[in-house]
Amino acid sequence: MDKSLMDLTPAPYFAEIAEGPETGQAHWATTEDGLRIRVGHWLPSNDAPAKGIKGTVLIFPGRTEYVEKYGSAAIELGQRGYATLAVDWRGQGLGDRMLPDRRLGHVEKFGDFQKDVAAVVKLAKQLRLPEPWYLLGHSMGGAIGLRALFEGLPVKACAFSAPMWGILIPAGLRPLARILGGLAPAFGIGNKRVPTTTAEHYVQSAPFKGNTLTNDPAMYQLMIDQLHAQSDLVLGGPTINWLSEGLKECEALAEKPSPALPCLTFLGTQEQIVNSEAVKERMARWPGGELDLIDPAQHEIVMEDAQIRSRAFDKMCLLFDQYR
Repeated sequence: MDKSLMDLTPAPYFAEIAEGPETGQAHWATTEDGLRIRVGHWLPSNDAPAKGIKGTVLIFPGRTEYVEKYGSAAIELGQRGYATLAVDWRGQGLGDRMLPDRRLGHVEKFGDFQKDVAAVVKLAKQLRLPEPWYLLGHSMGGAIGLRALFEGLPVKACAFSAPMWGILIPAGLRPLARILGGLAPAFGIGNKRVPTTTAEHYVQSAPFKGNTLTNDPAMYQLMIDQLHAQSDLVLGGPTINWLSEGLKECEALAEKPSPALPCLTFLGTQEQIVNSEAVKERMARWPGGELDLIDPAQHEIVMEDAQIRSRAFDKMCLLFDQYR
């Protein structure tokens, strides 16, 4: 057996809550700074030969997310001929948590996520996941993904879902967010949870009616059920340091020109989490890029109803099909 495959370390994969293809597996990956993250992957079907698969979509999830949340996306992509990979970033899912209180969403430096990306790419090569590769970045994963594109992520085309290229903060609270971020190092409060956020995962504390994620009750309930079944996947509100780092990363990304790569970005007309204007501004200066406004949809485009999901995956894979 190839030594690169022998070195792979299996990780837990909760097939019973993922509801993804039967081919689902997960492995541990170690980052250059010594953290352990979890990477899940799915082939379209057990009997599909690798040469018959169009490629692999690397899914970069958002904050609070985890591998199993993308089981349904793996089915959609598999039906269209693509393998799928998803990652538990540092500080979430089964990846190493950054603080003793594992429900605090924290990162020291936003650039540290690129160490996770490097570990993901290395593992994907070891697994020999079908090429070419493509990117789907959601929310925070959209910021990580855009930075990774600037740093040479080996993908042929990219898609984004409500990318975090700006964080939606009420105008009156923006100065407070900056002040808190500036004071955090001096007063040792960077590890404290952002005021107004909860220690629980959002779906555990917010009723479906009036939620800011999806208009589909079945998908909302699925997220609740997944976290109820596997409590180690739960992540609550972000720390002050995460917010400060996230805001700085959004500002830094905004100063860069768009990559010379085919791009499709989905944005719901009812978006309430990321800054829609920042997304629109970026896509207006992405040569050959397309912004698809989906009405009605909220933040979780790939967890809206079946019609919206089908539309998004059809259009996404149509783009990817052109760059095989």
